[in-house]
Amino acid sequence: MSILRRGDRGGSVTEIRAALAALGLLDSPDADLTTGKHVALDLFDEELDQAVRAFQQQRGLLVDGMVGEATYRALKEASYRLGARTLSHQFGAPMYGDDVATLQSRLQDLGFYTGLVDGYFGLQTHNGLMSYQREYGLAADGICGPETLRSLYFLGSRVTGGSLHAIREEELVRRSGPRLSGKRIIIDPGRGGTDHGLITNGPDGPISESDILWDLASRLEGRMTAIGMETFLSRPAGRSPSDTDRAATANTVGADLMISLRCETQTSPSANGVASFYFGSSHGSVSTIGRNLADFIQREVVARTGLRDCRTHGRTWDLLRLTRMPTVQVDVGYISSPRDRGMLVTPQARDAIAEGILAAVKRLYLLGKNDRPTGTFTFAELLAHELSVEQAGRLPG
Repeated sequence: MSILRRGDRGGSVTEIRAALAALGLLDSPDADLTTGKHVALDLFDEELDQAVRAFQQQRGLLVDGMVGEATYRALKEASYRLGARTLSHQFGAPMYGDDVATLQSRLQDLGFYTGLVDGYFGLQTHNGLMSYQREYGLAADGICGPETLRSLYFLGSRVTGGSLHAIREEELVRRSGPRLSGKRIIIDPGRGGTDHGLITNGPDGPISESDILWDLASRLEGRMTAIGMETFLSRPAGRSPSDTDRAATANTVGADLMISLRCETQTSPSANGVASFYFGSSHGSVSTIGRNLADFIQREVVARTGLRDCRTHGRTWDLLRLTRMPTVQVDVGYISSPRDRGMLVTPQARDAIAEGILAAVKRLYLLGKNDRPTGTFTFAELLAHELSVEQAGRLPG
């Protein structure tokens, strides 16, 4: 779809206005008639712009006041209420929506679902629903129809006082131990293929945004491999898959963590800094390990590079919600900022970022034991720590 912004007119604008009014973010047309206030329903005016921004902020989207593909899709998802349609797992056309999120939350409260409340009806939701149906004597078909809905409405919660998904994530990290050796990591360099991004001059000549991200991923991959980790790249050098395809690759690999590397861009050259993102939804569902890793990465990269700290943020982007492992997207700087760009084109800065990310992963698995102050874990110390843990494991009990 074409992007809608302030000043546009047409039937699509009327549709957006109606969707936001249904969500309570705008006065409905009927209310405007009773107050005598005149609103051109097909005009994208300032009031609609502010409502779009409020919706984007609420849903963890990029707040720009424009309705592109991501915002339009989120509006459609927000319009669904549990019971309005029959829900099921469909391989060719997966179902998304707030009705799915409500179902997931209900199953989680009853102890049948341990995944993220992400509004995506995948296999985990399907299996959780089938378990619930079997337990309560319903047809175990994984389809949320009228009979299953009636049953859900009449039952109280079994589980309170914590997130099953958070407990599961944290236990997986604890049980995997402090050693990085053997951990599976998928590294996702942004852009790729014919999508080069901005091309600028580096110390050795022209270099593109895609080149910077690929080189950074290679440096991180080399360090992780040297320390004994199993590393995978989400794409070959000559391709630029969608975020959905990148997530599918990570799920196929069965990685423990996914780290996505991107550059940010803005029309203003003054925008600068590094930010890290993890899954966090307006339904209150958060990837706890993703959030912890994002916090470690953010602090390590800022300490080692001097880039401005733009903090960590929960988002519902496809890359973050469709992966079955904790995933962090690191925007390593604004390629549109002369300061950030001047740093990113240097191999030394990319080395510092790679070491910072590796140190952050190590700190995640240390669980606070034998940790180091932020920005001080060197690659040599990481190797030495891995060796000491390995030797300790060989000692007779």
